[in-house]
Amino acid sequence: MYDQAEKIMALDDATVVAISGAFARSVEVCRFLKHSFKYYRRSVLQEMSLEGKLTEISKALAGNAPMAMQGIGLFLPIVAAYDKKKDEFGVYFFDGAGARFQNGSYACAGSGSERIRGVFEYISRTKGRFETRPLEDVLADGLQMLDIAADLDSATGGFNKTLPVTRVLDKNGNREISEAELRTATEIVLTQK
Repeated sequence: MYDQAEKIMALDDATVVAISGAFARSVEVCRFLKHSFKYYRRSVLQEMSLEGKLTEISKALAGNAPMAMQGIGLFLPIVAAYDKKKDEFGVYFFDGAGARFQNGSYACAGSGSERIRGVFEYISRTKGRFETRPLEDVLADGLQMLDIAADLDSATGGFNKTLPVTRVLDKNGNREISEAELRTATEIVLTQK
């Protein structure tokens, strides 16, 4: 659709969502969720629980089912979240009807996902779980997988022209990876081809 569409968004300091599928509808739902989380925090004077956030995402997807059935609004989010109360991180993915699944340290969605899921598993088994490895190594692996997925799937954008959107989620919140660090990592991957 558009090689500069940002498909990773922070819903709050502890929740990041990556989207695939119908871009306009997914952005609209993410804006609604971001507002919903903020409204809850301001009206109740505390953060919504992780379970509450995940339930809100499921409800938004279920509410979108009629548009998805018409073929004009299907999108599949992947959510990375930090549960401050339990001091735990989780990666969650959803189907188009809002069913939620949790998968260790990675998840795939979208048209290129079936082509890359085995690579995720291979890297996890041979190099260790992603959350236990240094950021530089995980970033390099992620960029390598994005490059492979872009070669194998016409709907998956690469990063030959535009740097990909990246975010790090840790106990201090979430943040983008600096452009300099990202540019260095992408150049290494592109020169390995």
